[in-house]
Amino acid sequence: MTPRQPTGWRHRLRQGLWVGFHLQPPPGDGAEQVIRVNSGGAFPLGHPTTRLCLDLLGEALASRPVRSLLDLGCGAGVLGLAAAALGTPRVVALDIAPQAVRAAWANAQGNGLDDSLRVVQGSTECVRGPFDLVAANLPFEVQMELAAEVERLTAAAGRLILSGFRDNQEQMLRELYRKGGRSLQRRLVWDFRHPELPADLSFTWVAWLLG
Repeated sequence: MTPRQPTGWRHRLRQGLWVGFHLQPPPGDGAEQVIRVNSGGAFPLGHPTTRLCLDLLGEALASRPVRSLLDLGCGAGVLGLAAAALGTPRVVALDIAPQAVRAAWANAQGNGLDDSLRVVQGSTECVRGPFDLVAANLPFEVQMELAAEVERLTAAAGRLILSGFRDNQEQMLRELYRKGGRSLQRRLVWDFRHPELPADLSFTWVAWLLG
């Protein structure tokens, strides 16, 4: 079943950039930027982990210069588009799913960012690092499987934004990155209630910024 997109979903980064679906221009003098995105049937845009990653992305870009970013498992390209719109010189959006790559490229073109965002279909072997910042919003099992590749693609002094897992899953993942010398710089959570208890027995989504 194709995930429903939330009608009028929108999210504002600290830099005054709005990202959303069917987004109307924000009120005011027009000084703030707007990125309009459509999932194209890929990952649902308004998911809590997308919002958490956008918040961490805004913080990361505001705290120090980022020359390159990899949006790993990009889906519709939301994180990569936001980074490109905020002036990151080199942005690569990577996904193995053709549907996601088509959606990300269509969103880049629709927002006039097709010269600023490189969209690649394939695995991590298709891109060359290192990147100053790697953002990976992926399910827990995929995070565990790709941890070594994520490390390979991240600069030694670079940072990572990771999400897609819940609070009762994070300890194992944290141990993997701790062994690689990474430290937790920021942790955000979002309690997302369902009528029924999820299979993984937690309502709390987590996102990290690692250094």
